[in-house]
Amino acid sequence: MPKARNKENKGLPARWRQIHGAYYYRVPDGLESAWDGKKQFRLGKTLPEAYKAWADRLATLDDAKTIGELLDRYALEVVPNKEITTQAHNAVAIKRLRAVLGAVPLTSIKPRHVYQYIDKRSAKTAAKREIEVLSHAYTKAVEWGYLDRHPFKREVRLEGQKPRTRYIEDWEIVECLSLEARRKSGSVLAIQAYIRIKLLTGLRRGDLLRLTMSDLKDDGIHVTPGKTENTTGKRLIYEWTDELRGAVAMAKSARPVTIAPWLFCNRRGECYFNEETGRAGGWDTMWRNFMERVLGETKVKEHFTEHDMRAKCASDAETLEHAQALLAHADGKVTERIYRRKPERVKPLR
Repeated sequence: MPKARNKENKGLPARWRQIHGAYYYRVPDGLESAWDGKKQFRLGKTLPEAYKAWADRLATLDDAKTIGELLDRYALEVVPNKEITTQAHNAVAIKRLRAVLGAVPLTSIKPRHVYQYIDKRSAKTAAKREIEVLSHAYTKAVEWGYLDRHPFKREVRLEGQKPRTRYIEDWEIVECLSLEARRKSGSVLAIQAYIRIKLLTGLRRGDLLRLTMSDLKDDGIHVTPGKTENTTGKRLIYEWTDELRGAVAMAKSARPVTIAPWLFCNRRGECYFNEETGRAGGWDTMWRNFMERVLGETKVKEHFTEHDMRAKCASDAETLEHAQALLAHADGKVTERIYRRKPERVKPLR
Protein backbone atom coordinates (compact mmCIF):
# COMPACT_ATOMS: atom_id res chain seq x y z
CA MET A 1 0.00 0.00 0.00
CA PRO A 2 1.47 3.40 -0.98
CA LYS A 3 2.50 5.76 1.77
CA ALA A 4 -0.07 8.46 2.54
CA ARG A 5 0.95 11.90 1.33
CA ASN A 6 1.64 14.70 3.76
CA LYS A 7 -1.12 17.27 4.13
CA GLU A 8 0.77 19.99 2.22
CA ASN A 9 1.33 17.64 -0.74
CA LYS A 10 -2.26 16.46 -1.17
CA GLY A 11 -3.71 17.56 -4.49
CA LEU A 12 -0.30 18.05 -6.14
CA PRO A 13 0.69 16.06 -9.23
CA ALA A 14 2.25 12.65 -8.67
CA ARG A 15 5.83 12.76 -7.34
CA TRP A 16 5.52 16.47 -6.44
CA ARG A 17 6.18 17.65 -2.91
CA GLN A 18 6.49 20.93 -1.07
CA ILE A 19 9.73 21.43 0.85
CA HIS A 20 10.71 24.61 2.72
CA GLY A 21 8.27 26.79 0.77
CA ALA A 22 9.19 25.51 -2.72
CA TYR A 23 7.90 22.75 -5.02
CA TYR A 24 10.07 19.78 -5.97
CA TYR A 25 9.69 16.84 -8.33
CA ARG A 26 10.92 13.42 -7.19
CA VAL A 27 12.54 12.07 -10.35
CA PRO A 28 11.84 8.39 -11.19
CA ASP A 29 14.83 6.06 -11.16
CA GLY A 30 16.70 6.08 -14.45
CA LEU A 31 15.38 9.49 -15.62
CA GLU A 32 17.82 11.67 -13.70
CA SER A 33 19.65 12.70 -16.86
CA ALA A 34 16.54 14.54 -18.09
CA TRP A 35 16.39 16.47 -14.83
CA ASP A 36 20.00 17.76 -14.56
CA GLY A 37 21.10 14.52 -12.86
CA LYS A 38 19.03 15.27 -9.78
CA LYS A 39 16.81 13.03 -7.69
CA GLN A 40 14.90 16.02 -6.33
CA PHE A 41 14.38 18.72 -8.96
CA ARG A 42 13.37 22.17 -7.73
CA LEU A 43 10.45 23.38 -9.85
CA GLY A 44 9.80 26.77 -8.30
CA LYS A 45 8.56 28.74 -5.34
CA THR A 46 4.98 29.30 -6.62
CA LEU A 47 2.60 26.87 -8.30
CA PRO A 48 2.50 28.76 -11.63
CA GLU A 49 6.31 28.87 -11.66
CA ALA A 50 6.49 25.16 -10.83
CA TYR A 51 4.06 24.19 -13.59
CA LYS A 52 6.00 26.23 -16.14
CA ALA A 53 9.31 24.61 -15.16
CA TRP A 54 7.70 21.18 -15.36
CA ALA A 55 6.20 21.95 -18.77
CA ASP A 56 9.62 23.00 -20.08
CA ARG A 57 10.99 19.57 -19.13
CA LEU A 58 8.23 17.47 -20.63
CA ALA A 59 8.32 17.22 -24.41
CA THR A 60 5.20 15.11 -24.88
CA LEU A 61 2.36 13.70 -22.80
CA ASP A 62 0.61 10.37 -23.27
CA ASP A 63 -3.18 10.24 -23.59
CA ALA A 64 -4.84 11.13 -20.31
CA LYS A 65 -6.76 8.29 -18.66
CA THR A 66 -7.83 10.04 -15.45
CA ILE A 67 -9.07 13.49 -14.51
CA GLY A 68 -5.79 14.05 -12.68
CA GLU A 69 -3.80 13.41 -15.87
CA LEU A 70 -6.09 15.72 -17.84
CA LEU A 71 -5.61 18.46 -15.25
CA ASP A 72 -1.84 17.93 -15.44
CA ARG A 73 -1.83 18.65 -19.17
CA TYR A 74 -4.27 21.53 -18.74
CA ALA A 75 -1.96 23.04 -16.12
CA LEU A 76 1.04 22.63 -18.40
CA GLU A 77 -0.37 23.87 -21.70
CA VAL A 78 -3.37 26.09 -20.99
CA VAL A 79 -2.87 27.79 -17.63
CA PRO A 80 0.53 29.40 -18.45
CA ASN A 81 -1.14 31.38 -21.27
CA LYS A 82 -3.59 33.07 -18.90
CA GLU A 83 -3.14 36.29 -16.95
CA ILE A 84 -0.83 36.00 -13.93
CA THR A 85 -3.58 36.34 -11.33
CA THR A 86 -5.76 33.87 -13.22
CA GLN A 87 -2.86 31.40 -13.29
CA ALA A 88 -2.62 31.55 -9.50
CA HIS A 89 -6.38 31.03 -9.07
CA ASN A 90 -6.39 28.16 -11.57
CA ALA A 91 -3.46 26.50 -9.79
CA VAL A 92 -5.40 26.49 -6.51
CA ALA A 93 -8.53 25.18 -8.26
CA ILE A 94 -6.60 22.39 -9.97
CA LYS A 95 -5.01 21.35 -6.70
CA ARG A 96 -8.43 21.03 -5.04
CA LEU A 97 -9.99 19.25 -8.02
CA ARG A 98 -7.14 16.76 -8.21
CA ALA A 99 -7.38 15.97 -4.50
CA VAL A 100 -11.01 14.87 -4.92
CA LEU A 101 -11.31 13.74 -8.54
CA GLY A 102 -7.74 13.04 -9.59
CA ALA A 103 -8.08 9.22 -9.68
CA VAL A 104 -11.49 9.23 -11.40
CA PRO A 105 -11.39 7.80 -14.95
CA LEU A 106 -11.78 10.55 -17.54
CA THR A 107 -14.92 8.99 -19.03
CA SER A 108 -16.68 8.30 -15.73
CA ILE A 109 -17.77 11.77 -14.63
CA LYS A 110 -21.49 12.57 -14.90
CA PRO A 111 -23.52 15.74 -14.21
CA ARG A 112 -24.57 14.35 -10.82
CA HIS A 113 -20.92 14.14 -9.77
CA VAL A 114 -20.52 17.86 -10.45
CA TYR A 115 -23.52 18.67 -8.26
CA GLN A 116 -22.18 16.37 -5.53
CA TYR A 117 -18.78 18.06 -5.65
CA ILE A 118 -20.37 21.45 -5.00
CA ASP A 119 -22.85 20.17 -2.38
CA LYS A 120 -20.06 18.74 -0.24
CA ARG A 121 -18.09 21.99 -0.22
CA SER A 122 -18.84 24.71 2.30
CA ALA A 123 -17.23 27.34 0.07
CA LYS A 124 -19.82 27.20 -2.73
CA THR A 125 -18.44 30.12 -4.74
CA ALA A 126 -14.94 28.64 -4.82
CA ALA A 127 -16.36 25.23 -5.74
CA LYS A 128 -18.25 26.71 -8.70
CA ARG A 129 -15.09 28.39 -9.95
CA GLU A 130 -13.26 25.07 -9.68
CA ILE A 131 -15.97 23.41 -11.76
CA GLU A 132 -15.52 26.14 -14.36
CA VAL A 133 -11.85 25.15 -14.60
CA LEU A 134 -12.79 21.47 -14.83
CA SER A 135 -15.34 22.22 -17.56
CA HIS A 136 -12.76 24.09 -19.62
CA ALA A 137 -10.30 21.23 -19.13
CA TYR A 138 -12.91 18.84 -20.56
CA THR A 139 -13.42 21.21 -23.50
CA LYS A 140 -9.68 20.92 -24.16
CA ALA A 141 -9.94 17.12 -23.75
CA VAL A 142 -12.32 17.05 -26.71
CA GLU A 143 -9.93 19.27 -28.67
CA TRP A 144 -7.00 16.96 -27.81
CA GLY A 145 -8.92 13.89 -28.93
CA TYR A 146 -9.36 12.23 -25.54
CA LEU A 147 -13.18 12.35 -25.80
CA ASP A 148 -15.80 12.80 -28.49
CA ARG A 149 -18.03 15.06 -26.40
CA HIS A 150 -18.02 17.09 -23.21
CA PRO A 151 -19.72 14.98 -20.48
CA PHE A 152 -21.55 17.77 -18.63
CA LYS A 153 -21.48 20.94 -20.73
CA ARG A 154 -24.96 22.53 -20.92
CA GLU A 155 -26.26 19.77 -18.63
CA VAL A 156 -25.28 21.42 -15.35
CA ARG A 157 -26.97 24.63 -14.23
CA LEU A 158 -25.17 26.49 -11.47
CA GLU A 159 -26.45 29.66 -9.87
CA GLY A 160 -23.93 32.40 -10.43
CA GLN A 161 -23.03 35.28 -8.14
CA LYS A 162 -25.26 38.30 -8.53
CA PRO A 163 -23.34 41.18 -10.13
CA ARG A 164 -22.59 44.20 -7.96
CA THR A 165 -24.99 47.08 -8.43
CA ARG A 166 -22.94 49.85 -6.77
CA TYR A 167 -22.97 52.92 -9.01
CA ILE A 168 -20.64 55.74 -8.04
CA GLU A 169 -22.40 59.09 -8.32
CA ASP A 170 -20.63 62.08 -9.85
CA TRP A 171 -20.71 64.00 -6.56
CA GLU A 172 -18.83 61.16 -4.86
CA ILE A 173 -16.02 61.48 -7.39
CA VAL A 174 -15.93 65.24 -6.77
CA GLU A 175 -15.57 64.55 -3.06
CA CYS A 176 -12.68 62.10 -3.67
CA LEU A 177 -10.87 64.56 -5.92
CA SER A 178 -11.32 67.38 -3.38
CA LEU A 179 -9.53 65.45 -0.60
CA GLU A 180 -6.59 67.57 0.49
CA ALA A 181 -3.12 66.23 -0.25
CA ARG A 182 -0.55 66.72 2.49
CA ARG A 183 2.42 66.67 0.08
CA LYS A 184 3.11 68.12 -3.36
CA SER A 185 3.58 64.60 -4.68
CA GLY A 186 2.74 61.15 -3.42
CA SER A 187 -0.13 58.84 -2.67
CA VAL A 188 -3.19 61.14 -2.54
CA LEU A 189 -2.39 63.04 -5.74
CA ALA A 190 -1.34 59.81 -7.49
CA ILE A 191 -4.60 58.08 -6.62
CA GLN A 192 -6.66 61.13 -7.59
CA ALA A 193 -4.93 61.16 -10.99
CA TYR A 194 -5.45 57.41 -11.24
CA ILE A 195 -9.19 57.84 -10.55
CA ARG A 196 -9.48 60.48 -13.28
CA ILE A 197 -7.72 58.30 -15.88
CA LYS A 198 -9.67 55.20 -14.92
CA LEU A 199 -13.03 56.94 -15.21
CA LEU A 200 -12.09 58.26 -18.66
CA THR A 201 -10.66 55.02 -20.06
CA GLY A 202 -12.05 52.13 -18.00
CA LEU A 203 -8.60 50.51 -17.94
CA ARG A 204 -8.07 47.54 -15.64
CA ARG A 205 -5.85 48.07 -12.62
CA GLY A 206 -2.96 45.99 -13.98
CA ASP A 207 -3.02 47.74 -17.37
CA LEU A 208 -3.19 51.19 -15.78
CA LEU A 209 -0.40 50.56 -13.29
CA ARG A 210 1.83 49.16 -16.06
CA LEU A 211 1.56 52.26 -18.25
CA THR A 212 4.96 53.62 -19.21
CA MET A 213 5.96 57.04 -20.47
CA SER A 214 6.60 55.51 -23.90
CA ASP A 215 2.93 54.40 -24.04
CA LEU A 216 1.94 58.07 -24.11
CA LYS A 217 2.20 58.86 -27.81
CA ASP A 218 1.10 61.77 -29.98
CA ASP A 219 -2.23 60.18 -30.94
CA GLY A 220 -3.14 58.83 -27.50
CA ILE A 221 -2.37 56.21 -24.86
CA HIS A 222 -1.30 52.91 -26.44
CA VAL A 223 -2.30 49.82 -24.46
CA THR A 224 -2.21 46.07 -25.02
CA PRO A 225 -4.65 44.74 -22.39
CA GLY A 226 -3.18 41.98 -20.25
CA LYS A 227 -6.27 39.86 -20.92
CA THR A 228 -5.49 39.71 -24.65
CA GLU A 229 -1.69 39.94 -24.58
CA ASN A 230 -1.19 36.18 -24.91
CA THR A 231 -4.21 35.53 -27.16
CA THR A 232 -5.29 38.02 -29.81
CA GLY A 233 -2.68 40.63 -28.88
CA LYS A 234 -5.26 43.30 -29.64
CA ARG A 235 -3.94 46.81 -29.10
CA LEU A 236 -5.98 49.85 -28.10
CA ILE A 237 -5.36 53.56 -28.51
CA TYR A 238 -7.24 55.84 -26.12
CA GLU A 239 -7.33 59.09 -28.04
CA TRP A 240 -6.41 62.31 -26.32
CA THR A 241 -9.02 64.68 -24.95
CA ASP A 242 -8.39 67.76 -22.84
CA GLU A 243 -9.64 65.86 -19.78
CA LEU A 244 -7.38 62.86 -20.43
CA ARG A 245 -4.33 65.06 -21.04
CA GLY A 246 -5.01 66.87 -17.78
CA ALA A 247 -5.35 63.61 -15.83
CA VAL A 248 -2.09 62.24 -17.26
CA ALA A 249 -0.29 65.51 -16.51
CA MET A 250 -1.51 65.23 -12.92
CA ALA A 251 -0.19 61.66 -12.70
CA LYS A 252 3.21 62.77 -14.02
CA SER A 253 3.52 65.57 -11.47
CA ALA A 254 2.48 63.26 -8.62
CA ARG A 255 5.33 60.81 -9.23
CA PRO A 256 7.90 60.72 -6.40
CA VAL A 257 10.62 59.91 -8.98
CA THR A 258 10.39 62.01 -12.13
CA ILE A 259 12.85 59.98 -14.23
CA ALA A 260 11.05 56.64 -13.71
CA PRO A 261 9.74 54.92 -16.86
CA TRP A 262 6.35 54.25 -15.21
CA LEU A 263 3.43 56.69 -15.11
CA PHE A 264 2.66 55.39 -11.61
CA CYS A 265 5.72 54.44 -9.56
CA ASN A 266 6.82 54.05 -5.96
CA ARG A 267 9.58 55.99 -4.21
CA ARG A 268 12.22 53.73 -5.77
CA GLY A 269 10.89 54.49 -9.25
CA GLU A 270 9.53 50.93 -9.58
CA CYS A 271 6.24 49.75 -11.01
CA TYR A 272 3.63 48.93 -8.38
CA PHE A 273 2.47 45.90 -10.34
CA ASN A 274 4.48 42.69 -9.86
CA GLU A 275 4.49 40.75 -13.14
CA GLU A 276 5.44 37.46 -11.46
CA THR A 277 2.67 37.44 -8.86
CA GLY A 278 0.06 39.65 -10.51
CA ARG A 279 -0.19 41.64 -7.28
CA ALA A 280 0.28 45.29 -6.41
CA GLY A 281 0.65 45.25 -2.64
CA GLY A 282 2.04 48.77 -2.23
CA TRP A 283 -0.68 50.27 -4.40
CA ASP A 284 -3.42 48.33 -2.60
CA THR A 285 -2.20 49.74 0.72
CA MET A 286 -2.28 53.27 -0.68
CA TRP A 287 -5.80 52.70 -2.00
CA ARG A 288 -7.06 51.40 1.37
CA ASN A 289 -5.56 54.39 3.19
CA PHE A 290 -7.06 56.77 0.64
CA MET A 291 -10.53 55.24 1.00
CA GLU A 292 -10.29 55.44 4.80
CA ARG A 293 -9.66 59.17 4.49
CA VAL A 294 -12.48 59.56 1.96
CA LEU A 295 -14.99 57.84 4.24
CA GLY A 296 -13.78 59.74 7.29
CA GLU A 297 -13.28 63.24 5.88
CA THR A 298 -15.82 63.64 3.05
CA LYS A 299 -19.55 63.20 2.53
CA VAL A 300 -18.97 59.80 0.89
CA LYS A 301 -20.21 57.13 3.30
CA GLU A 302 -20.43 54.01 1.12
CA HIS A 303 -17.23 52.23 0.15
CA PHE A 304 -16.51 51.58 -3.51
CA THR A 305 -13.86 49.54 -5.29
CA GLU A 306 -11.66 50.06 -8.31
CA HIS A 307 -13.92 47.59 -10.09
CA ASP A 308 -16.85 49.89 -9.33
CA MET A 309 -14.98 52.75 -11.03
CA ARG A 310 -14.54 50.61 -14.12
CA ALA A 311 -18.28 49.97 -14.01
CA LYS A 312 -18.98 53.70 -13.72
CA CYS A 313 -16.96 54.30 -16.87
CA ALA A 314 -19.04 51.70 -18.71
CA SER A 315 -22.29 53.02 -17.23
CA ASP A 316 -21.56 56.61 -18.23
CA ALA A 317 -20.74 55.71 -21.85
CA GLU A 318 -23.59 56.78 -24.14
CA THR A 319 -23.92 53.41 -25.86
CA LEU A 320 -23.25 49.76 -25.03
CA GLU A 321 -20.89 49.58 -28.01
CA HIS A 322 -18.79 52.46 -26.67
CA ALA A 323 -18.72 50.89 -23.19
CA GLN A 324 -17.66 47.55 -24.66
CA ALA A 325 -14.83 49.21 -26.61
CA LEU A 326 -13.61 51.15 -23.56
CA LEU A 327 -13.48 48.02 -21.41
CA ALA A 328 -11.97 45.91 -24.23
CA HIS A 329 -14.65 43.23 -23.86
CA ALA A 330 -15.00 40.61 -26.60
CA ASP A 331 -18.62 40.01 -25.59
CA GLY A 332 -21.01 42.90 -25.08
CA LYS A 333 -23.22 40.69 -22.91
CA VAL A 334 -20.60 40.83 -20.14
CA THR A 335 -20.49 44.62 -20.39
CA GLU A 336 -24.27 44.86 -20.23
CA ARG A 337 -24.83 42.37 -17.40
CA ILE A 338 -22.01 43.34 -15.05
CA TYR A 339 -20.79 46.85 -15.87
CA ARG A 340 -23.78 48.88 -17.08
CA ARG A 341 -25.26 49.81 -13.71
CA LYS A 342 -27.35 52.90 -14.37
CA PRO A 343 -31.14 52.36 -14.32
CA GLU A 344 -32.62 52.10 -17.78
CA ARG A 345 -34.83 55.09 -18.56
CA VAL A 346 -38.14 54.19 -20.19
CA LYS A 347 -40.56 56.70 -21.67
CA PRO A 348 -44.20 55.98 -20.81
CA LEU A 349 -46.88 55.69 -23.45
CA ARG A 350 -48.71 58.89 -24.23
